[in-house]
Amino acid sequence: MLSRDVLSGGDVDTLPLTALKGVGPKLAQKLQRLRLVTVQDLLFHLPFRYQDRTRVVPIGALRAGQEAVVAGTIELTDVVFRGRRSLLCRMSDKTGSVTLRFFYFSAAQQANFARGRKLRCFGEVRFGPIGLEMVHPECVFDNAGDRPPENTLTPVYPTTEGLNQLSLRKLIRQALDGYLSRVREWLPPVVLADSRLRNLQEALTYIHAPPADAPVALLEQGRHPAQQRLAFEELLAHHLSLRRLRARARAHQAPRIVAGGKLTQALLAGLPFRLTGAQRRVVHEIAQDLRQTFPMQRLVQGDVGCGKTVVAAAASLYVIEAGLQVALMAPTELLAEQHWRNFQDWLAPLGIEVAWLSGKLKGNARQQVLDKLKLGKAPLAVGTHALFQDDVAFANLGLIIVDEQHRFGVDQRLALREKGGRQGNQPHQLIMSATPIPRTLAQTLYADLDVSIIDELPPGRRPVETAAVPATRRTEVVQRVHNACLQGRQAYWVCPLIEESDVLQLQTAQDTEISLRAALPELRISLVHGRMKPAEKEAVMAAFKAGEVNLLVATTVIEVGVDVPNASLMIVENSERLGLAQLHQLRGRVGRGAEAASCVLMYQPPLAQYARARLRCLRETTDGFEIARKDLEMRGPGEMFGARQTGMPALHIADLARDQSLLPKVVKTADLLLQEYAPHVDAIIQRWLGRAENYGNV
Repeated sequence: MLSRDVLSGGDVDTLPLTALKGVGPKLAQKLQRLRLVTVQDLLFHLPFRYQDRTRVVPIGALRAGQEAVVAGTIELTDVVFRGRRSLLCRMSDKTGSVTLRFFYFSAAQQANFARGRKLRCFGEVRFGPIGLEMVHPECVFDNAGDRPPENTLTPVYPTTEGLNQLSLRKLIRQALDGYLSRVREWLPPVVLADSRLRNLQEALTYIHAPPADAPVALLEQGRHPAQQRLAFEELLAHHLSLRRLRARARAHQAPRIVAGGKLTQALLAGLPFRLTGAQRRVVHEIAQDLRQTFPMQRLVQGDVGCGKTVVAAAASLYVIEAGLQVALMAPTELLAEQHWRNFQDWLAPLGIEVAWLSGKLKGNARQQVLDKLKLGKAPLAVGTHALFQDDVAFANLGLIIVDEQHRFGVDQRLALREKGGRQGNQPHQLIMSATPIPRTLAQTLYADLDVSIIDELPPGRRPVETAAVPATRRTEVVQRVHNACLQGRQAYWVCPLIEESDVLQLQTAQDTEISLRAALPELRISLVHGRMKPAEKEAVMAAFKAGEVNLLVATTVIEVGVDVPNASLMIVENSERLGLAQLHQLRGRVGRGAEAASCVLMYQPPLAQYARARLRCLRETTDGFEIARKDLEMRGPGEMFGARQTGMPALHIADLARDQSLLPKVVKTADLLLQEYAPHVDAIIQRWLGRAENYGNV
């Protein structure tokens, strides 16, 4: 273990920034906007790119778009009024000349640019009215003009209004010179040696001041060993925090569900289909969890159409049979209502009432539901975020089911869980997601949860045939829809936007509905989009599900939750604008019946490289886990996983897509720290998460 001296010495993690020279209350306030409060925060405020000021570039060699240091002599200075008052300064060396342009300047600054003075400038070169120029370059006057250039690359940091790069660099330099030696190394030597990770102080020094010959491309990709050292520790901090969240959850008591499973067996016996092996395995895992005396925290991942809902119904019946209540929360009224109808169909024959609670339920109808939940007369409630509103109370909530959990914040899930706290008990939690992610990544993102995977589709579900066609073949696609609907099938036509956009130039759903009505007059066509009133939207969806509508024109509101077995054709316009996961979810709306299903991805040519790769991936596979892996590679975690999706605060230097290779070692190191280096755990979490770690205080 690390020595007691290391564990107790130094205070850089709590030393306020006002301890630095030049940091008063006003500057400290600006730094706080960057979440910089302590000297350690400042040392871990990392550059996002670098400038090369280590060599002087001959003026004659300058190119537009280049950032460069140049040195020369002032030939001419003048103030001009062409549209906007500006100070122009002509500077030259033996190879050529360049114009320096300033829009903001004082009389004293103007006097500094006297003819014959020598100076050195750094800035971006661009084409101007009279040739190459630099606008507001950083300038240093020197009489000899031969001052040696910088000996390291110059870092560029995230900053805020009123705080320029020069001031930030000086502060970080002061912190490096005075306090770097007091930054503690919390990773044990065995981890550093085994992982070939750099010493922390060396890594920070390198990142803040790379040598002149540093590989800039590697640094700007975040792949340099010094950056990987910090990325490793940041991922470790997040993982440890989630592991601690898991431990805290297990410290709570939960009702031990030891029901015989008669209701569950009755449900399964009455279904018109048999559960798959994967579904049966997950039901068994849930039943085992419910027998524990601490709250179940289980995530069920599964591809679109794998049958997660019936697994949730089976789990609910174990709890209801034990005399406790169940709450199922879904992110949209459309999805929540579909769950409600499914649960009614399955549970009503068993004599179990399913209550419905949504934001639109008002007055006496709402109060009646609230009374039943409070008195325990409603064993199961299905609803939206309305379930965790203040006036909702449960008599004996034993299980919370959260569908499409990435659409809820952690706080929302915890608020619902608190409603179940009764006689020192906490309810069990079952979380479902149709956005599967690779197993290694799940171990890190969901370290607070046990993960079950339904990796088998129900019998008879055939893969959806997928084709990508240019919008120039729109007439053929319309004819395909016509033929399918005349054969008694139904189709979706999805458009990303519902209003005209000059920027994106996307066909709107409203215009599409009009044009399709004109082209297909014999078909019954309806429109649904997110800005419709809930009652209007539900009426359209009910008509479509009942077969009264042949073709449904829709925005991505139908991405999740719509189950229409007779719909076997999906058209997605401007598919190049959507991510892989979203396209896969849309495609999952068809192929739920006996008929072969197809998905046509229309795009506006020419396709960009990434768009082409996305559409190719969808054509080649229907495996949601493989698609999720590709999506992560292409888009990165920023769009797939944010604080709202995973409960994790934003990453600073690590990148889940780029740094996946670090994750197995992160898990192994977390095990070691929790077992043998417990005092280090809090320090690592505090360093990287600080106050954001409060999301785990449950």
